[in-house]
Amino acid sequence: MNYFAIIALFSFLVSMGLVLMALKYFPKWGWMDRPEKYGLDRKPIPYYGGVLIFLAFLISVLIFVDLSKEVVGLLAASFLIVLIGILDDWLRINPFLRIFVQILAALVLVWAGIGILSITNPLGGVFELDRMVLHGVPVLGAVFTVIWIVAITNTMNFLDGVGGLSSGVSFIASLTIFFLSVRPDIHVDPASQLTVASIALILAFVALAFLVFDFPPAKILMGDSGSTFFGFVLATLAIFSGGKVATAFLVLGIPILDAGWVIARRLFEGKKPWQGDLKHLHHRLLMLGLKEHHVLYVIYGFAGLFGILAVVCVSSKQKLFVLIGLVVLMLLMIAGVLAASKHKKKLN
Repeated sequence: MNYFAIIALFSFLVSMGLVLMALKYFPKWGWMDRPEKYGLDRKPIPYYGGVLIFLAFLISVLIFVDLSKEVVGLLAASFLIVLIGILDDWLRINPFLRIFVQILAALVLVWAGIGILSITNPLGGVFELDRMVLHGVPVLGAVFTVIWIVAITNTMNFLDGVGGLSSGVSFIASLTIFFLSVRPDIHVDPASQLTVASIALILAFVALAFLVFDFPPAKILMGDSGSTFFGFVLATLAIFSGGKVATAFLVLGIPILDAGWVIARRLFEGKKPWQGDLKHLHHRLLMLGLKEHHVLYVIYGFAGLFGILAVVCVSSKQKLFVLIGLVVLMLLMIAGVLAASKHKKKLN
């Protein structure tokens, strides 16, 4: 059997096995969600699924991936993200503490040698970010790395408003990064991509196994520990061993633009950016009458489409045009959803 097929199958089975165990034991341990807290009229279901996702990922990486300094840094930083996510799921900690730990985790990556050292100009040339070095650390590269990691980590957390959304999009995004990593025609040294390809495939099939139980009606919830973990690892893979930031941005384009829109709207309304509401794109689609699985299909469809385009369109200019198309599409979607919402209110 192909090496990558073994990795995918093992990761899927480990993740599924852990979830099946959780469905049996979490209710006995009281590890359940609190639906009444959010005004939901249903029975509690197992919570803290992010712990299972991380354990399945950790076990698979330890077995199939060589433990270089970068990989150890990724695992250590991921542990910090999951730990603060668990505490947030349990105690609802201060948002500033959450951001602080996310920045700390991003700095662990920088220490391990993972970071953004240059930005390609689609119109030609490259912006180098490693010219200003302090104690061996490229300052601008570290700043851009921290911003990128924190932004994508929280984008995936924002996305976790419908069961199956974060896990499904994570599966599509990580699978896209895998296929881009194994394309031999775009890498000077294809062997250098083995680590990224293996980790991306592990993440993809850990997410897919969880999606089986996360798809509506959800039998288990991942919580902030799971959604932020997915976002953190995806953000890391995009800058690990060759920049794939544009690729990640395209696949996660709808969630990223939605998160930007939501934050801007909250600031405009005088609210705190982290103050939750039910006005994300997926919430608005639900309000229009779409079923949860229909919302998933819509967002999966866009993530899959732009994922394919990200793999096919290799040049920076091609990706720029696709990105412009993505922004226009998102603006049209927002305008359409807002117009439909207003029309529905008038009818009611």
